[in-house]
Amino acid sequence: MGKPVDGHAPGLRGEEAKKYIEAGISTDHECFTMEEALDKLSYGMKILIREGSAAKNFEALFPLLDQFPDDIMLCSDDKHPDSLLEGHINDLCARAVAKGMDTFNVLKAACINPVKHYQLPTGLLKEGDPANFIVIKDLIDFKVAQTYINGIKVAEKGKSLLPMIHEKTINQFNVQPLTEKDIKLELADYPEQNGRIPVIEAIDGQLITNCLWEEAKKKENELVTDTEKDILKIVVYNRYHAAAPKIAFIKNFGFTTGAIASTVAHDSHNIIAVGVTDEAIITAINAVIKEQGGISCVQGAEIKVLGLPVAGLMSIKNPYEVAAAYTQIDRMAKSLGSQLGSPFMTLSFMALLVIPHLKLSDKGLFDGTAFKLF
Repeated sequence: MGKPVDGHAPGLRGEEAKKYIEAGISTDHECFTMEEALDKLSYGMKILIREGSAAKNFEALFPLLDQFPDDIMLCSDDKHPDSLLEGHINDLCARAVAKGMDTFNVLKAACINPVKHYQLPTGLLKEGDPANFIVIKDLIDFKVAQTYINGIKVAEKGKSLLPMIHEKTINQFNVQPLTEKDIKLELADYPEQNGRIPVIEAIDGQLITNCLWEEAKKKENELVTDTEKDILKIVVYNRYHAAAPKIAFIKNFGFTTGAIASTVAHDSHNIIAVGVTDEAIITAINAVIKEQGGISCVQGAEIKVLGLPVAGLMSIKNPYEVAAAYTQIDRMAKSLGSQLGSPFMTLSFMALLVIPHLKLSDKGLFDGTAFKLF
């Protein structure tokens, strides 16, 4: 239809990147090295420098703002509610200027390039355009003082002036609670080579994962977590129709106790959980089932849940309340022993099959390099 098509191809370079771009993909927000970004730029692709809660690529890519001022944009691509209150694209502008980037190149990436690339009917403040704009205090810190939509002030000093809208929630949740028996994993049901099993290695600040082959820890014929090696059980449970949960193992969450679960799990948004014991994992999963969507954290007898009843992804509560609640549950998740910057956001990408190298879906363990199920 002549509209730009965004891509998801982390690590793609050379002839493969060229073919990808020639197929009509015009942007990529998955670059995590300068070499990759330069390669894609050389074929005519525009690069979005992403800085979300889990995926953080700004430090690696910010020099592109001055090197290719017409071809760079800024984005977040998944940001926690409390992080949004601290700042969004404006925060990236401040960081870029502090790094010595030209102020007008930074503004171009934030304000002009997206409007032109996506052919948006707003944003350039031309005569006759909708009066959609922000007022900032200066071009150093980029703190937003006011926000206007169609000439109406809708936010001031970090507070929304928009009225709350109450609508009937839309959701699709058709799943029964689990028991510990449901997530037992026998060695015969999991890939194994010479006593070693595939383990997802989560990488802090990135969406890509590594595939490790680690020595299996067994209890009789059952595969179990190995907290000494930080190899924990991860579960994906289809929330749309009856299906057995799929189980695998993951490294780098660092939990020494408890579990977390979430229905924010790109791209299908099934239930995903990781934890130390089967009991904690099941408790966390059943907590979000009870809420018909949300994120949960379990530590001993304590259970904390942030309900997300709109499609299992969004809340109907005041955004400032949601941000405060998220801060609390995030703090609790980190108290389980994790050193990850954003445990919940990292977890949400562990079922995203299009990002290599090893992920877990509701169909089973997926090899993102060969692009097939194990």
